[in-house]
Amino acid sequence: MRPELRDSLTPGSEAAALAEAIDFARLPRHVAIIMDGNGRWAQRRRLPRVQGHRAGIASVRDVVESSARLGLQVLTLYAFSIENWKRPRLEVETLMRLLREYLRRELRTLLDNDIRFQVIGRIRELSAPVQRELEAGMEATAGCKGLLFNIALSYGGRAEIVDACDRLVREALARGTAPALDEATFAGYLYTAGQPDPDLLIRTSGEMRLSNFLLWQVAYAEMWMTDTLWPDFRHVELFRAILDYQKRERRYGGLAPGGDGATGPRRVQSL
Repeated sequence: MRPELRDSLTPGSEAAALAEAIDFARLPRHVAIIMDGNGRWAQRRRLPRVQGHRAGIASVRDVVESSARLGLQVLTLYAFSIENWKRPRLEVETLMRLLREYLRRELRTLLDNDIRFQVIGRIRELSAPVQRELEAGMEATAGCKGLLFNIALSYGGRAEIVDACDRLVREALARGTAPALDEATFAGYLYTAGQPDPDLLIRTSGEMRLSNFLLWQVAYAEMWMTDTLWPDFRHVELFRAILDYQKRERRYGGLAPGGDGATGPRRVQSL
């Protein structure tokens, strides 16, 4: 176990026991998370929805820092979709304010943990103050060599593919010739160009859908769903997801060595 992870855990705790069971030679390179359930968390406590979003910030902090201590290469959090622009104006404004507050408060922590911050999505659709805050965070952490922390804002998987096609066509027209196109070439036009595809996709709150998230990239991702609402999600759940991931055989359409492809019954939670 990495020393920075061991030092962050309470000896004898459930989290420490789970961490001891993780095979650090077989970590997922890229973990993507659909953060869901803030509104329901607030509703169950008879609080305004915005309080659920505020509570969810603590989960973001915990998961980002824990991912860095684990030694993950990439973490992508789905924070605000293109469809979320349809929500009430007050809720959208609160989400953007919380985002700016997070960056201001956590920038020092990101730097101390060697975490590089990046935004994926249609950033130009965000307000100028939000764009400036995001750009400042990306610039300040550009030299970090540890975890790459992507936050998906004004993001949609279909929109990403459309934007990639648009860039490809524009470049082809400018050059007067189309490139030889294959999957690797096309992936170079996505927001996540140069990054490994997610090995593990986590969704909170019990929902079982992709919600237009990383549609190209999660083609072969292992999926792990939990009923836990996002404000209650912590590193213990992250460790459980990684341990479940490490029990699976990833065949990419082929067969396991010496097997017929059958793996027996699987947990309902693991799609």
